[in-house]
Amino acid sequence: MSASRRSGTTDELGPDEPERPGRGDDGPKTPGGAQPPVGPDGADLLAALLDGMDAALCAFDGDGVVTHWNREAERILGWSAQEAVGRRGFAGWAVREADAADIEGRLMAAMHAPGRQVHEFALLTKDGGRVLVRTQSAAVPGPDGKPAGLYCAFSEVHAQIDLERSIALSEALFDDASWGVVLVDADLRPAVVNAHAARALGTSRTALLGRPLGELLTRGAEELENALTHVLAEGAPPAPAELWVGVRTPDGEKRRCWRSGFLRLASPLAEEPVPLGVGWIFQDVTAAKQGEQEASLLRFRANQLHRAGRAAAECEDPTEAATVHLDFALAGFADHALVDRVMGDAEGAGPPRLMRVAATPSGGPGPSTLTGHAGLPLRYPDGHPALQCVARAGSVRAGSGSVPADEARAWARTRQWPEDTVHALCAVLRSRGRTLGVVTFLRGGGRTPFERSDANYAEDVAVRISSALDLADLTAQTAERGED
Repeated sequence: MSASRRSGTTDELGPDEPERPGRGDDGPKTPGGAQPPVGPDGADLLAALLDGMDAALCAFDGDGVVTHWNREAERILGWSAQEAVGRRGFAGWAVREADAADIEGRLMAAMHAPGRQVHEFALLTKDGGRVLVRTQSAAVPGPDGKPAGLYCAFSEVHAQIDLERSIALSEALFDDASWGVVLVDADLRPAVVNAHAARALGTSRTALLGRPLGELLTRGAEELENALTHVLAEGAPPAPAELWVGVRTPDGEKRRCWRSGFLRLASPLAEEPVPLGVGWIFQDVTAAKQGEQEASLLRFRANQLHRAGRAAAECEDPTEAATVHLDFALAGFADHALVDRVMGDAEGAGPPRLMRVAATPSGGPGPSTLTGHAGLPLRYPDGHPALQCVARAGSVRAGSGSVPADEARAWARTRQWPEDTVHALCAVLRSRGRTLGVVTFLRGGGRTPFERSDANYAEDVAVRISSALDLADLTAQTAERGED
């Protein structure tokens, strides 16, 4: 239904206008003698525009008579255009009689006020209900420039508040949010970035826009792009995802764990959902995850020490108990392990000599085996980490560094370790104030270097191994005295 008042077959949109060329017989014609194409009538076009608006709209002439009423106004209040157009004011049908004078006075005052006037008041629906609306009113000038009427656009207050909340939320997310917010376009490039996300990525908000994610992250970009592609195709995942990434900083790469949520963004104006991109919201949980990992590692290692102690207590031979401790310590900690005993007095003159008494198989998995029955010394070169460990009576860490594979293998062979070794940790074996030897843990290239927490664990294991070896020495001495 047209949103304007009808008079005969034409809309009353303003003063009479001259007949447009091309609509009568005397109008201009095309060179071929035919009439030019007839476009849509101005009134029909205006009616279509009014009916297509998302906001309810009505208009009044200078006497306060309703001249226009669109479909959104009909949807909110239930009054059709035929019922509304032509009525004088809202009294008796769209507002209560008691409120009519105040409401119409505020509306009509907009004809003589500059700009738009915003009001809130209650209107009546056709079925007798009340709807609180927010209105924006402004004067409509006539041909002489004087106010000829006014228009009034209105919407339900709760809908307006929802819109304002959405806008306020968007602005807050991109200004003051305590988590990172990034809008990624359909090409997986950042389109909007908030301040928190820019700080997390180590650059400015404008420098991030339009850049591929691979330029922003040294690690984890593929996993992030895969998640964004999945969200574009399938929608948001049911739960947040934890992504480990590497971020470029002036101090080098930093590993971060970001707990990320994803939302597919679709245009509300399209008939069918058209993906505009993905909303990516993340929070840095690196400290919490590292704390969880460290706590889990400590629990595992404490459990291993407990299990090793119980198993070693069942060994009749103390030397076998030492290998039990070694095997339990190796799980999840290192790839290989060696136990070297000091030959003679470690505190004596000259460099100490070591002999191998136990080792894990270097060719594959398996339990530690006892060696060194011949009592031959190891040919360790000067400066070997095991010799340093004995000399210092403390732990020593060593590594091949960032060298080619051939040089790393040569570095391991020189120290008489398996060729795949790139990281080593030596812990001294001491009991009753004496240095008994060294336990060496070795890691391959697929593992991280030993850290201080690893050294603490190795020292705990070394205490148990040295106690078992010392007990073996005491048992052997007792047996010798018994034979004598």
